Amino acid sequence: MNAAWLERLRARADQPPLRPRVPLRLASAVIGSVEPGLGDQLAAAGLPVAATGDAVVLQGEADASLARIARWLHEHGLASRWRDELLAVTDDTGRVQAAVERAAVRPLGITTFAVHLVGRDPAGRWWLQQRALDKATDPGRWDTLMGGLVADRESLQQTLERETWEEAGLRLADLEELREHGALTVRRPVAEGYMVERMAVYSARVPAHLVPENQDGEVERFECVDEPTLRARLAADAFTLEAALVLLRVMGE
Repeated sequence: MNAAWLERLRARADQPPLRPRVPLRLASAVIGSVEPGLGDQLAAAGLPVAATGDAVVLQGEADASLARIARWLHEHGLASRWRDELLAVTDDTGRVQAAVERAAVRPLGITTFAVHLVGRDPAGRWWLQQRALDKATDPGRWDTLMGGLVADRESLQQTLERETWEEAGLRLADLEELREHGALTVRRPVAEGYMVERMAVYSARVPAHLVPENQDGEVERFECVDEPTLRARLAADAFTLEAALVLLRVMGE
């Protein structure tokens, strides 16, 4: 891919917040970040936080406090679509401190963890998914064969197994040459707040007799394309930012 294009893509994946944010703390541990105005709103609403000016400090039992805050954010239109899915809340050393509803992670600047699986057929073509047209994020854009968030108390391997079935209807045991390609981190502003996501990257070969089939309604369709087609779609910015970065990692660029 063109060097200038690659530089712009990677710059998009490492952006500061649009507005200043202060640390969200649980005792001495930093577990996210919040816009100061939002911190003041949470405190004024009687929610379990203390807004100190240079930080927003969570009060009380962490899981219960975060659950109350998440519900308030949702009720006031400040969170993404409610999912009834808990994600782990980690500190800046990666230690799990609590869990929170998925809808609240971006307003609270909480780091999320994801897995991506890049699939190729025996001829070397690339399996891609088009995201459902009603997805809340990046509807209709092209994505890797599978990409999903790691749930609370779930290992990367468990997420890889679960999401590969839910999104692509494939069992990991039926795939060949499963490989790890390290991890990528994305930091960028999003509509609901600030995204910090660490993505574990995997690739595998999909045997010729297997065809991906979505199980959870979140995929519009799958397509298997040759590398020139893949590169043309990348250059045309047809992929999600995260998928483009993952594909380039697997391609060695």
